[in-house]
Amino acid sequence: MGVDPARTERGGYGETLFEPWRPGEGERIDLGALAYDGATRRRLLAVGAGPGTRCLEIGAGTGTVARWLAEEAGVAEVLAVDRDVRFLEPHAGGALRTLAADVTAPGFDPDRPDLGRFDLVHARFVLMHVPEHRRLAAGLCEFLAPGGHLVLGDAVDLTSSAPPETPYRLAMRAMWRALRETIGTDVSRTPRYPRLLAELGLTDVGAEITVPPLTADSPITAFWLDTWRRSRPAMLATGLVTPDRLARAERALAEGTAADLSPGLITAWGRRG
Repeated sequence: MGVDPARTERGGYGETLFEPWRPGEGERIDLGALAYDGATRRRLLAVGAGPGTRCLEIGAGTGTVARWLAEEAGVAEVLAVDRDVRFLEPHAGGALRTLAADVTAPGFDPDRPDLGRFDLVHARFVLMHVPEHRRLAAGLCEFLAPGGHLVLGDAVDLTSSAPPETPYRLAMRAMWRALRETIGTDVSRTPRYPRLLAELGLTDVGAEITVPPLTADSPITAFWLDTWRRSRPAMLATGLVTPDRLARAERALAEGTAADLSPGLITAWGRRG
């Protein structure tokens, strides 16, 4: 599979941080899926996912959405694409196909005859990690059959830029800075996704935000704790949070006393005419 040369110097998601071969990475991804899959499924059903539809799942991760589309939504076909498909391959078969590819690479051609056109193209937690996000979104539009829907989902930061400067908010601020500096993640642009889809020529554009609760026993709490653990050196290197304050933030999350908002999932969609 190809890798975009523009990313090789710094490294992208899964190369410098969150490498899929590290122990527990699949479980970390699944914690995020437990928090957000419900909202994603509802939206995909609302735009028409169901019997007879062909679906393209970009950045499929551990395949929770792709498997649901194939096994429960009953779609005709799901092509699940990721740079590393180790978590997907055990589930391939029937309506679910896998493809190991880097969708940001120049060689990922939307005109490939073996891919065809799709009634639904879905990418969640992908564009936020891609500096050339607009080009990628435009390319994904080219995969759509007439009347097909593009659905984009990414994180939206609801707290870190505003007071009070609690340990939790400082930790989140450090995390976003660390991810931007190490793997190019940028969540500042995600609120503009509805406008992006409209500018790309899609119609019937809409968007919504889902915010799971930061309680002691919630999957999203466990997800952020593991994410902080894996990115801790990069977070501390930003200078935005000290080891003591990071430990206090971790304790507040684990105990359910952060009394704040998790980053949300913004989902935006549009239809090709």
